[in-house]
Amino acid sequence: MTDLTWLLLIYKVPTEPAAKRVALWRKLKGLGAVYLQNGVCLLPKTDENARRMKMLDNDVAEMGGEAVLLETAALDPAQQERVASRFKADRDEHYREFLERCGDFEKEIAKELAAQKFTYAELEEEDADLKKLQDWLEKIRKLDFYGAPLAVDASERLKACEKLLDAFASQVFEAHEETRSASNPLEPKG
Repeated sequence: MTDLTWLLLIYKVPTEPAAKRVALWRKLKGLGAVYLQNGVCLLPKTDENARRMKMLDNDVAEMGGEAVLLETAALDPAQQERVASRFKADRDEHYREFLERCGDFEKEIAKELAAQKFTYAELEEEDADLKKLQDWLEKIRKLDFYGAPLAVDASERLKACEKLLDAFASQVFEAHEETRSASNPLEPKG
């Protein structure tokens, strides 16, 4: 493993109002930060992460809190791997949730197939749900700094959902084509 450096943010903010403290926590988690303990978190050192952490440092000051932002590195490969493992575990948690939602998507398609609900409205709804899954996976990937183990499973599962929707769409189009052909035959009656 190559030498990695991280941005270490150590902060303390007033307990009230709690909404500001929670908003700060959400922003940090939204960047993919790993908490080592309460008020101490890490992000891989990149220019983008440095800029965002400096902005959060400013947010802490505006909340009446204190923050220190440092660049840090592990003392040895074992410590470095321990930190990378924390990042991977956090991302795998997100991938697991994503995989559950893929299961929900698959169940919904199966329900529509069983009911033979081949409508354009249903297809549009399922297409929108797939788009949400695609966007969500992209967000997780952006925060997967060290290649979490479940990344491959999530990608494969999304591809399976895409194929499932394609098959459902074919059935919707086929059902509508049959309806059109039955109600408007092209051949003149003789």
